[in-house]
Amino acid sequence: MAVYAVGDIQGCLQPLQQLLGQVSFDPARDKLWLVGDLVNRGPQSLETLRFLYGMRQSLTISLGNHDLHLLAAAYHPEKLKRKDTIGEILQAPDAPVLLDWLRQQKLMHYDRQLDVCMVHAGIAPQWSLTQALALAGEVEQVLRDDHRIADFLGHMYGNEPSLWRDELAGMERLRLITNYFTRMRFCRADGQLELNNKLGPKHAPEGFAPWFAHPGQILSQRRIIFGHWAALKGRTSHDNAIGLDTGCVWGAKLTLYNLQSGEYHRCKCNKD
Repeated sequence: MAVYAVGDIQGCLQPLQQLLGQVSFDPARDKLWLVGDLVNRGPQSLETLRFLYGMRQSLTISLGNHDLHLLAAAYHPEKLKRKDTIGEILQAPDAPVLLDWLRQQKLMHYDRQLDVCMVHAGIAPQWSLTQALALAGEVEQVLRDDHRIADFLGHMYGNEPSLWRDELAGMERLRLITNYFTRMRFCRADGQLELNNKLGPKHAPEGFAPWFAHPGQILSQRRIIFGHWAALKGRTSHDNAIGLDTGCVWGAKLTLYNLQSGEYHRCKCNKD
């Protein structure tokens, strides 16, 4: 059995299928981790979601900001944006099944045997492994709650608060947890977020650095696999920070990573 992780697919189904073919991926034998952003911006969001649902028993998923945006649009259609390519999912006859499956997924996954964490964007440098998993669980529980999910998704958007405090409560607490796991790129050593800058590490705002560049308990002890940051081009300069978003949806590459051997597989993507 092989365990692979793949970067942000964003509705680019053909490159994903090409990579899985390159490694002779067998859903009956192998496992595939997805760092999130399964859909949106790419040409085949609905087909991608259906393809993944068909092999769901072989998948481990950490939800990305685009996945949460899809769920939000299902409950609040006014959240749809002009550049979104998720409308076809919302209109599909199997949308209820696909969306219900999606909201059962995780914000953070930790494999004890491999000693590897997976998130979409990152983990706050001041959080321990135990704390990070517990905080991810708070949002996961709300997503799975029929009575709370709509309110959460309606108030999920926003950049404030930007600094973690244990006493945070309610929607502010849930929003900040979500932003750390699904939107973070730059932060201060104390975890304060800067969410507007999408450029590479050389363009860090004054006082800020990539979240993985701060000495932290989790990163110093184990690998963290993440996506979200296409400007990195997969390069982090930190052996334990494995960035897998290599800009497939922007016409660059899709990356598949073997968690056991450390081998990378990449294929070029067509921007159209």
